Amino acid sequence: MNDPVIPRTESAYAYPLLIKNLLQTPLVTNPEQEIVYRDLLRYDYRTLHQRICRLAHALKKLGVKPGDTVAVMDYDSHRYLECFFAVPMIGAVLHTVNIRLSPDQILFTIDHAEDDVLLIHSDFLPILEQIKGRIDTVKNYVLLQDGAETPASQIEFAGEYESLLQDSPTHYDFPDFDENTRATTFYTTGTTGLPKGVYFSHRQLVLHTFGVLAAVGTPASQGRFHQQDVYMPITPMFHVHAWGLPYVATAMGVKQVYPGRYVPDHLLELIDREKVTFSHCVPTILHMLLKSPLIDKINLSNWKVIIGGAALPKSLCLAAMARGIDLFTGYGMSETCPILTISYLTPEMLELPAEQQAEIRCKTGRPIPLVDIRLVDEEMRDVPADSASGGEIVVRAPWLTQGYLKDHKNSEHLWRGGYLHTGDVAVRDARGYLKITDRTKDVIKSGGEWISSLEIEDIIAHHPAVSEVAVIGQPDDKWGERPLALVVLKSEAEGKTSEKELVAHARTYAETGMLSKTIILLRVRFVDAIDKTSVGKISKTTLREKYL
Repeated sequence: MNDPVIPRTESAYAYPLLIKNLLQTPLVTNPEQEIVYRDLLRYDYRTLHQRICRLAHALKKLGVKPGDTVAVMDYDSHRYLECFFAVPMIGAVLHTVNIRLSPDQILFTIDHAEDDVLLIHSDFLPILEQIKGRIDTVKNYVLLQDGAETPASQIEFAGEYESLLQDSPTHYDFPDFDENTRATTFYTTGTTGLPKGVYFSHRQLVLHTFGVLAAVGTPASQGRFHQQDVYMPITPMFHVHAWGLPYVATAMGVKQVYPGRYVPDHLLELIDREKVTFSHCVPTILHMLLKSPLIDKINLSNWKVIIGGAALPKSLCLAAMARGIDLFTGYGMSETCPILTISYLTPEMLELPAEQQAEIRCKTGRPIPLVDIRLVDEEMRDVPADSASGGEIVVRAPWLTQGYLKDHKNSEHLWRGGYLHTGDVAVRDARGYLKITDRTKDVIKSGGEWISSLEIEDIIAHHPAVSEVAVIGQPDDKWGERPLALVVLKSEAEGKTSEKELVAHARTYAETGMLSKTIILLRVRFVDAIDKTSVGKISKTTLREKYL
């Protein structure tokens, strides 16, 4: 009987799946395409490769060895893109530091990741100066700056980024090594306890890149990401590799625009000037852009935007669609590298009225290639795909984190039953579209029923007086919990809209069967602002601590 295993010729090249190989095609097919940083810098892919080589040499001169960890604290920039490649390509680990964490949390992540070198933008030096005396592992600091003037600081720098690159050669012979070598580490933005480190290998990042590329590059028209697009992330590059899209954009060789610090008018000006056609962001950022006075002067009819990180309210989707924006949902989490599903519309769906299209665009979507998703009950039994039966999303894919860094107990819990547990509750329809209805910890249990806080939020957000809303469960002796809606009114509606009016608005949806009758238990409270996490998600843990 023949051996079914394919024999390997000794001299054949095994071709490990390494990040360096993502650079090959654009350097051959599109070397003159542009990389743009704000209004400060633009260069081509040939220069990008030279700068990646220069950075690799500079890091090696600083003593960085395979297995060492290089941390970055920067805005979305060309420098960050260079680090996405150079650091893992020399066999080191890139730690993307969440600059929005508290100083003590940043200190924890630096020490926990055992960072050896820290590249830091001058804007974040005050944070570093607060914690430097308590950092145990960092041996060298490198200054990142956008201006020529060196800021006053007590930090002793090994050098300034551009100067270090300028003094380094433009060629580096990047080695082959095991594709399962760790490439990146970053920390989840949970609102309870200390952040947890997740990590990804070269193999995982390359497979995620091509899985996403197969998903976003193959639709006939709606939302398709192609080589003539202009890409600009509006997701922090410290957060899950900016959803992995910079790797996809680089592998495709498209024009890339990096905006630096997020300022609404500045973002809109970049979109307009550089003719940006493909982006991704959280709902909070889109909401901010649509409220900018500049919005009426910008043509956004060629802009495709993936929304992730939080539920997309239907009202926000409709407002974006009214401006011609091709808006749709993507889903993933820190532990999943991250993209698992995308809510693309079929050609038939694109013929539907805007209201019906928005329903689909706001869904969590269908799995991208190589993603195995199940919806299960507490016994790990699959629930029906009937648009009504809720279950936790559990998943397998080749790019999921294998666990939490130095945390065996939580790693085992994450992967219980052989699937990664997301903690998200969803329903699935007959066409395979998922719709997240809540987090397992955020479902409101009232009178024996489970109430989706996300559904109530979406309905209240439809009221013309509402700017933002978050719904949490309020303890109740009789019902167990009852929904409490925390509402930020639009400025023109303040003093003119009552809590009773919003409760009555929500109850009309119960009368049509769109919400459970238990919505009669809803309470509304007006607040000045909705607390957010460091990446712009609604922080329900903070809201519960604050208002309950």
